[in-house]
Amino acid sequence: MSMDWGWSLHSRKLHIAAIFAAGVFGAAWIAGPAALRSDEPSTELVGVIDGESIAVEGPMKVEVVRNEVRTTLRSGSDVRVKAGGARVDLVEGGSLAICGPAHFSVLKSHGSLTVALDSGVIRLRLGKEPTVTVYTPQIQAKPIAIGDGPQDLAVGLDPGGTMCLRANLGAIRLEQQLTGQTLIVPQSANVALNDGQIDSLRPGGAHCICEPPAHKVPPPELSTVASTEEVRARKTAAPKSEPPAPKEEPIYKVYMPPLAYDAAAKVQPEPDPRLIVLARRVRVRPTLIYQGRVEGEAVAAAVPAPVPAPAPRAAQPQNTAPPEGVMGRLKSFIRRLWNGS
Repeated sequence: MSMDWGWSLHSRKLHIAAIFAAGVFGAAWIAGPAALRSDEPSTELVGVIDGESIAVEGPMKVEVVRNEVRTTLRSGSDVRVKAGGARVDLVEGGSLAICGPAHFSVLKSHGSLTVALDSGVIRLRLGKEPTVTVYTPQIQAKPIAIGDGPQDLAVGLDPGGTMCLRANLGAIRLEQQLTGQTLIVPQSANVALNDGQIDSLRPGGAHCICEPPAHKVPPPELSTVASTEEVRARKTAAPKSEPPAPKEEPIYKVYMPPLAYDAAAKVQPEPDPRLIVLARRVRVRPTLIYQGRVEGEAVAAAVPAPVPAPAPRAAQPQNTAPPEGVMGRLKSFIRRLWNGS
């Protein structure tokens, strides 16, 4: 009897999963035929994903930024977090933190993001955009903002079918996809569901605790001293030639007379050519063009004349006659007497 009950429960889950898959494909068909073409990747970007051990299938964009590989999810990407955690930084702002092991896929159309959760815990931190809806095989969970405040909630689903919900900021609107039954989970509430039945609502435990992984800090770049060959190569490198100056050409501008319209005339008159003015704008260049540096004649500074030094005075000769004796005095006396007579 227990084996029959287990088989019926398994078949019921497969039936529900088939209905959910049909609904997803139906929504994709309504969104547009291009969404079903696997050879044409969608242009809707979801966000950049980063994690320890992740596997992404389907449309995506891979690029190398600062020597690091960055993967951007597109609409239709299927993500499997094998271990640890992962983080998706959305294009519009906000983030998704995934605690593994987890498996989910994303579908985006016209700014609305749909997250199909198969297993694991996802924590959503959102602003005004984008509009995010989390689907499980039986429950649809949609965040509700209180005023214009941020939204912070967590949704988890384990392989046994137990679903947990935690509303940290804002509320969560639940809807049973088969019966249409709805329920509002208020802010700061932590609840759990069994087998996707809203009637089985009960207080949740610590299942929906998922902290986003920290951003990886890029390692610092290590630089080395340039070798002698590198220094020589830089010095001998040819300097970049400057681009030639644009060629100056005259600019012509035509001034037309005001247009006139005569409703009674079958053919409108042509503008008078005498009132049309053609202006030619040119740049007048000087006759002489100097290139380089122009300098005038150097003015010699006035040097004061040197003052002549005074000539030395000639020494007057001194009378060094020897003193007269007795005979000399006698001769002088006789000479005076002779001259007097």
